[in-house]
Amino acid sequence: MTTAAWQEPTPTAVLVLADGTVIEGFGIGARGEAVAEVCFNTAMTGYEEILTDPSYAGQIVTFTFPHIGNVGVNDEDIETVNMAAESGVRGVVLRDEVTDPSNYRSLKGFDAWLTARGIVGITGVDTRALTALIREKGMPNAVIAHAPDGKFDIEALKAKAKAWSGLEGLDLAIEVTNPQSYDWTEASWAWNKGYGHQIDKKYKVVALDFGIKRNILRLLVDEGCEVVVLPATATAEEVFAHQPDGVFLSNGPGDPAATGDYAVPTIKAVIESGVPTFGICLGHQMMGLALGGKTKKMHQGHHGANHPVKDYTTGKVEITSMNHGFAVDPDSLPDNVEQTHVSLFDGSNCGLRVKDKPAFSVQYHPEASPGPQDSHYLFKRFVNLIREKKGEAPVPERA
Repeated sequence: MTTAAWQEPTPTAVLVLADGTVIEGFGIGARGEAVAEVCFNTAMTGYEEILTDPSYAGQIVTFTFPHIGNVGVNDEDIETVNMAAESGVRGVVLRDEVTDPSNYRSLKGFDAWLTARGIVGITGVDTRALTALIREKGMPNAVIAHAPDGKFDIEALKAKAKAWSGLEGLDLAIEVTNPQSYDWTEASWAWNKGYGHQIDKKYKVVALDFGIKRNILRLLVDEGCEVVVLPATATAEEVFAHQPDGVFLSNGPGDPAATGDYAVPTIKAVIESGVPTFGICLGHQMMGLALGGKTKKMHQGHHGANHPVKDYTTGKVEITSMNHGFAVDPDSLPDNVEQTHVSLFDGSNCGLRVKDKPAFSVQYHPEASPGPQDSHYLFKRFVNLIREKKGEAPVPERA
């Protein structure tokens, strides 16, 4: 009696880092290759929201949690406003093979969904080891490639990864912003009921779209804001033409200094006008630039749904969702700007407030999709600035 010889399965995907490291695995999602920066995300839930967040444009997301894709995908959890647009994220790195969907809300399998959105994926990777490498050496540039026949020109992929210039100096907001203005009326989601619709229109808010997420817009609607969204390139004159009660600066991808070349003059004019202003993520970084501060590239960035942040204005600690590879340098901020929030992981800046203007911003994602809801109070804080400007009494920030 004889047994068949053991045969190793043929790798159908590779992740090639700029330093020449080659990681083999098995392909899922779109075929082909993509060059990007590799980051890691520690969230255990919310993979669909993460992979449709425009802030991840130009990146390959490594999930440290091994079971990704197993509950499928649906149309309700997408974060990008343009449902038909391809994801800005370039690729995804997973530990385990994706199983069939096992959730009643699922409408499609993860593999097919990745293919439809043009995302190249690789499974069978020791993602904890890759994460340790990123923590030691920083976020590397890389090429992710998927070929069912397992044939790759590794040397060409190494050269391509090494030649890519990276995210520093790269304006990606221009690629993910909606070039047309539009009104937003959808409110938050309720269990087994779906999304609500706008009821109150107490305050008019202009949102500048640098890669805005749907749930941010919903929470503004929940607070009674009539929201009109303008593209990233909107001028101050275009903003003021809507006579807003408040202005929101959205999240987005890329280097804030590059996007700031055209966005900072608009933000500076808005702040100087005294219109209440609230920024998140990239919007926070560009508010820092508009106020005279500087931003810097981080070693490994912050990506996850479990990041502790201290709010110095209340003394409380909140668990937050993070997604950023650049940060505001607090030492570069002028005297009229106060640091309000800091990361309890590394002490980096996570929030600021202008002392003599109704303007503030945070680095993390208080809309909490995915993630905890500890930070929803910030939307009430924004509306209270508008109320104060109108001579109205504030509402409690926390229930």
